[in-house]
Amino acid sequence: MARRAPHRILLNLLLDSLIACLALPAALLLDAPGTWPSEAWWVAAVPGAMLALLAAGLPVRLPQQYWRYAGLPDLLGIVAAAVGSALLFWAGLHLLDAWIPPNPAFPAIHALTLGLLLGAPRIAGRLHHARRSPETTLAPQPVLLVGAGDGADIFIRALAAERQPAFRVVGILSMRSRQAGRRIQGHPILGTADEIAAVLDTMAGESRLPALIVLTTHHVQGLALERLLDAADRHGIPVRRSPSVTSLDPAARRIAAMEEKAGQGGGNRLKLDPVAIEDLLDRPQVPLDREGMARLIQGRRVLVTGAGGTIGGELARQVAALGPAALTLLDHGEFALYEIDLELRERHPDVPRRAVLADIRDEMRMRRLLEELRPELVFHAAALKHVPMVENNPLEGLLTNALGTRVVADAAAAVGCLAMVFISTDKAVNPTSVMGASKRLAEMYCQALDVQARVAGRGMRCVTVRFGNVLGSTGSVVPLFRRQLERGGPLTVTHPDMRRYFMTVREAVGLVLQASVIGAEDSSAPGHAQPPELAEGGIFVLDMGKPVKIVDLARRMIRLAGLRPEEDVEIRFTGLRPGEKLYEELFHGQEPPRPTEFKGLLVATPRTADPALVGRAIDEIAAAARGGNPRAALAQLGRLVPEFDHNAEGEAATAAR
Repeated sequence: MARRAPHRILLNLLLDSLIACLALPAALLLDAPGTWPSEAWWVAAVPGAMLALLAAGLPVRLPQQYWRYAGLPDLLGIVAAAVGSALLFWAGLHLLDAWIPPNPAFPAIHALTLGLLLGAPRIAGRLHHARRSPETTLAPQPVLLVGAGDGADIFIRALAAERQPAFRVVGILSMRSRQAGRRIQGHPILGTADEIAAVLDTMAGESRLPALIVLTTHHVQGLALERLLDAADRHGIPVRRSPSVTSLDPAARRIAAMEEKAGQGGGNRLKLDPVAIEDLLDRPQVPLDREGMARLIQGRRVLVTGAGGTIGGELARQVAALGPAALTLLDHGEFALYEIDLELRERHPDVPRRAVLADIRDEMRMRRLLEELRPELVFHAAALKHVPMVENNPLEGLLTNALGTRVVADAAAAVGCLAMVFISTDKAVNPTSVMGASKRLAEMYCQALDVQARVAGRGMRCVTVRFGNVLGSTGSVVPLFRRQLERGGPLTVTHPDMRRYFMTVREAVGLVLQASVIGAEDSSAPGHAQPPELAEGGIFVLDMGKPVKIVDLARRMIRLAGLRPEEDVEIRFTGLRPGEKLYEELFHGQEPPRPTEFKGLLVATPRTADPALVGRAIDEIAAAARGGNPRAALAQLGRLVPEFDHNAEGEAATAAR
């Protein structure tokens, strides 16, 4: 390609020079048909016209234009070159005292003629390139665009640049009512996104329903997206998202076309993206105290345990963006730790960072490490959280979730840490699994330490934050459904009535940091009156909204993939697994929720205990676990967490209740 470019430029120079030769007599004929200069004048004038165009065209890179991709900037360059060339030629006639056309409007006529002759072949080349090839047998699919802004404009331009467009725009829905009735590149705006049901009904009555709905804006999310998908489902129309702006960029698409021609894949066809299930749960942004977060994190040494996991990784990202003095990433998994360390090295190269492989259950290792690091803030996200996995390995769950939390908390307190933030789960409320009960035991220990510090007026604050499922997290149902969809199904759901709370990881971690600001800052800090429940061992609980039926989530994911539930993809019910329950809870009856000054954050006040008592009990459980005695370990767990109603047999135990 690089060798051919100079030849293309020389060819453009030759063709433009020929056009300059033709434009001069054409302009004279239009200017004064009855007047014609001598042959001697032509001998000097024709080369002069060519040189004038060359001089005027070089600054606007006229010879380097790619004719079949000519656009508005290229046409503006042609206008500039034509006007400049005509003025230079007119000035040359005066300077050389040569024959001058009698009409003083000749320079304008010359410029107009030259511009038309230069632009015509370029426009023709562009139209020829855009025309669908005769061998194409598939007609473009009619699509309805949602979003009447720059996204729609770029999408339509990307279609126009295709040799064989796969889509044909039949209408646009805007986000604002005042845009209705207008047009974008000739395509009508039929109404607003809120009116999609009525618009589709009208189009169905006229037998011109689109084959596809394309979202060209990211402002359609949450409930608005849910309504749009429901309206589309009623007519059997799939919904997709327009690709990113960079994917629609003409230069990027030309590169893709060259790769396809070279056998490297890619291609020039416009590829649409599926609608992410996360978009359906994207609730209105909760206003957060970013200044308070920066005040808490900036300039401080921070440790994140479980940094390779979904929550720990997002905590590390958001903490790194707030400018800590040093950030330590701790995880037991080598590859997960490597990935988050590499990502932060690229995103935040200026943040001093250290990646540490360690087991939080190793007390001596953790004590030595924290004495070396001396963190001021610890975010403890390390845990074993997969319910069936912990049921199969209960002793490992107890050692990691209960003992590991105690080890981290004690080591942090010993080095004078300002605050430790413990990430808990809704499965700790009225637990039916070892995982949930072990997290409740860890909650109790952190609560007891926090009450002790607040009563004494000194010591490390322990901030406990409880929330439900994070959408798309490792081991959760969404990645499982995606893998099952890729294989063609079936999608497996344990029970038709199973419900879970869901939240996006970005929102969950933002609220965790907000809770950290409230719980860790001194109650006398300006603008931050701490909830009185914290003095009683209060636990922060994220407002998760309404629980979602897992079977509804499965159906929605099938529809988002452009398929039909039960027809194209089967949904199979497999029965509750050991440790599972139908409904998760954020509070139990004895800890009614109380609001805080920040929307999205609630405070619960479950019972507390003496830290020494809970610590000894954890040591006894750990001793039984290390001795391979699950019966003794679970019995002690049941005494400490009396609401623990172990569903050890899954579906059979649930049916018996």
